Amino acid sequence: PHQLSMWGLSTARVLASSVCRASLARRPLNLLSNSTLLVRRMSTGSTGDYAQTTLRCADAVCFDVDSTVITKEGIDELADFLGVGDAVAKLTFKAMEGGMPFHEALAARLALMQPTRTRLDDMLAQHPPAELLSPGVANFVAELQAAGKRVFLVSGGFRQMIEPIAMAINVPKEDIFANSLVFEGNGNFVGHDPEEPTSRKGGKAKVVAQLKAAHGFKTVVMIGDGATDMEAREIDGGADAFIGYGGVVVRELVKARADWFVTDFAELSAALANK
Repeated sequence: PHQLSMWGLSTARVLASSVCRASLARRPLNLLSNSTLLVRRMSTGSTGDYAQTTLRCADAVCFDVDSTVITKEGIDELADFLGVGDAVAKLTFKAMEGGMPFHEALAARLALMQPTRTRLDDMLAQHPPAELLSPGVANFVAELQAAGKRVFLVSGGFRQMIEPIAMAINVPKEDIFANSLVFEGNGNFVGHDPEEPTSRKGGKAKVVAQLKAAHGFKTVVMIGDGATDMEAREIDGGADAFIGYGGVVVRELVKARADWFVTDFAELSAALANK
């Protein structure tokens, strides 16, 4: 039965790929270039036809986590638990609005927080992040996977907090790209891993480009709420479409520049089913 189901899925992907290639081929060529975003937005209008077609054609879909897959900003939740919530939230807002380089905001927030391994574990036990899933996201991820699309979580948050979220929506750990908190052997805070691409501006774009190159993906969609998510579309070899998500918070820059902007995962499910 497993072999049959995999064969059926493979056949479905081949047929869907043929339909997608034909559909995208009928669009103006300049709509397929990351360097002609204005033309694309003018051509597609507010209905997001290009983004919806690209979603149906995608080999993979990358999700931001905070304020997208979940209804909170994970780092702000941890900061609240540590008693420095207000100050950290201001820095998060600046980073998400594009008013402060992400790596600077990340370092500044961690310097305020100084989380220990014990306090992090306490917070995760008392406030499980998997209980904060956005309405409809688990269903949408399952639909993407049933359609043969690979799902990745690409986040500026912390791997230690994202792993239980990934488990809740059936995304394997190896498909998480996020920052990592570093602790000493006694659990004291050291910092974060600066080698993680998502620790710096443009990191999400770098991850998407690397995924396309490594796996041979032809079409990848990025979904998220912030300016750092939108960056994934801004480079050659990056995301082929960016869908802005405003179900938690509406960021005007993202709303204005997304290929399509939604406030409910049900909209994405309907687009995937072409309803």
